[in-house]
Amino acid sequence: MEILRGIVDNINYIGALTLFVIGLYTVLTHANLLKKVIGINIMETSIFLFFVSIGYLRSAESPIIDPTRADQVFVNPLPSALILTGIVVALSVTVYSLSLIIKIYEEYGTIDLNEIMEMRGNLSDG
Repeated sequence: MEILRGIVDNINYIGALTLFVIGLYTVLTHANLLKKVIGINIMETSIFLFFVSIGYLRSAESPIIDPTRADQVFVNPLPSALILTGIVVALSVTVYSLSLIIKIYEEYGTIDLNEIMEMRGNLSDG
């Protein structure tokens, strides 16, 4: 029962770790550049979940001060604010990566990394 309680209490951290591993596996095992970008996005999402989970407190309230109550416990707003910045950066990196993939496709006719490396190897030999 203790193990089950520990899993339920830390489900956000377990979910973040699982998402990160799925994204890392995708990046490391696929040669398709588009799949690599999707894997990076999954990893970024897991980091967002992890940081937001750090700021969460059970039975805490939004950080709006009520002067009539002295015993208020607040959710930490800092991780959420930082994640907003992280989302903007992640979106920018994704858009830039996708634009590079389009240029690579126009140049090589494929987005498979192994095929591109073969073409580049053949170009340097000849």
